[in-house]
Amino acid sequence: MDQHERSVESGANGDTKTSFSEEIELSGHIIDSLILPKVLDEITTLGGEFDIVDINIGHRRNDRSYARLRVTAPTADDLDEILSAVGHHGAVPIHQEDCRLVAADIDGAFPEGFYSTTNQDTEVRLEGNWIAVQRQEMDCGVKVDVQQQTAMCIPMSDVRRGDQIIVGHLGTRVHPIGRDAEGPGSFGFMSSAVSSEKPKGVTVRDIAAAMQKAKRGEGKILVVAGPAVVHTGSREHLSWLIRKGFVNVLFAGNALATHDIEQSFYGTSLGISMEHGGSIEEGHEHHLRSINRIRRAGSISNAVANGVLESGIMYECVQHKVPFLLAGSIRDDGPLPDVVTDAIDAQRKMREMISDVTFCLMVATTLHSIAVGNLLPARVSVVCVDINPATVTKLADRGSFQTVGLVTDVEPFLRVLVDDLQIDEA
Repeated sequence: MDQHERSVESGANGDTKTSFSEEIELSGHIIDSLILPKVLDEITTLGGEFDIVDINIGHRRNDRSYARLRVTAPTADDLDEILSAVGHHGAVPIHQEDCRLVAADIDGAFPEGFYSTTNQDTEVRLEGNWIAVQRQEMDCGVKVDVQQQTAMCIPMSDVRRGDQIIVGHLGTRVHPIGRDAEGPGSFGFMSSAVSSEKPKGVTVRDIAAAMQKAKRGEGKILVVAGPAVVHTGSREHLSWLIRKGFVNVLFAGNALATHDIEQSFYGTSLGISMEHGGSIEEGHEHHLRSINRIRRAGSISNAVANGVLESGIMYECVQHKVPFLLAGSIRDDGPLPDVVTDAIDAQRKMREMISDVTFCLMVATTLHSIAVGNLLPARVSVVCVDINPATVTKLADRGSFQTVGLVTDVEPFLRVLVDDLQIDEA
C-alpha cells in the first residue's frame, strides 16, 4: 500500500475521524480539453474530496495551465483507487517516488496489483529519472529493464517468469492527448462524435490532406479493410491507393483477400457478378476454388510471381511491396495460406507492424477495426468508415477516443477520397 498523509479529526461528541490525503498536480491544456473537470468528477465519484491549493489558467491559446489539488479519502485504499483513476488523466502526486517493481512469478500472468496501461503516452520513474514507455498500448502491463533503463508495454500472454513488472500507480504519469495547438479544424483532434448527418466532404478532404502528408514522408498509413470493400465494387479504389503509395500497411482477414482474388479469377464476389450484379451459376463455389488455387501456388506472392494472380488489392500489395497481415477467424474457409490462424500470434505481428504508424483508415470491418484500435496509441489519428454507426461507437467505448467516424457506404467514400487525392496529385 502506498504511504499517504494521515490525519485524525475529533468531532464535537468526542468521536474521531481518520482520513488520508495526497497532493496532486496537473499541467497542460487541462481547461479547454476538459481534463480538470474530469479529474474533479473522478475524485467525487469515487467518494473522495478535493481542495484546490493552487491554480494558474493560461490566457492565450498556446498557454499551458496548472492546478494543484489536495485529494482526501476516508481510507488509504480509497485514496489509492482515486489516484489511480485520475492518473489516467495525467494527474501525478507532488511527492513522487520510483515505480514499484515486482518479478512475475509465473509465465503468462502479471503480479497482483499490476499497473494497467492506457493508450496514452506514459512515463515511469526509475532511479529518479522519468523514462518514456515504449510500444504504448491499452490494457497491458509495463515491463522494466533496470539495467538498460527501459520500459515497455507488455501484453499478459507475453509475460515470462522473472520479468520486472510495475505494480501500483506510484512512479507513473500519463500525458493525455489535449487540444490541438495548431488551430481549429486541424484533422488530428476533430470531434469523434458519430453522425450520419455531418458534412462528409470537409472530413474527406482532411483525410486526403493527412494521407498526402504521410506520403511526403511525414508519417505512415495503415489501412484496415473488410470484405465489403470488394462486395461494394470498391476494389479498384483501394488498389489505386496502394499503387500510388497511400497505403504503407494493410490489415484484413481471410475474407477480404479471398473475395478480392475471387473477383480477379471469376469476376464475382460471393458468387455475385461484379459486372451486372446478378448471381452466377455455381458462383457459390468461386471463393473456395480461388482459395484452393492460391493454396496450390503456396502463397499469394507465389501466385503473383507465377502469373496466376494478375490484378486486385493483394496483387498490388505484392507488386508494390506493401506488407499485409491477414488475421484468421473461426469461420474462415480454407483459409488462404498467408492467413495467420493463431490469434495471439496475429496480435504479436500486428504490434510489430504498427510501430511507426501515424494515421489509420478503418473501412467496413467491425471486428478488425476494434481489434486494431485496441493496439494503437492515442497519438495515432484514426478514421473509421462504416455504414453501421455502432462500429465507431464501439471503438470509442473501448478507449479509442481519437477516432473520427464517418457513417456512410464504403464505395462513395473511397471514390470521393480517390478523386480528392487525384486532384492533389495533379
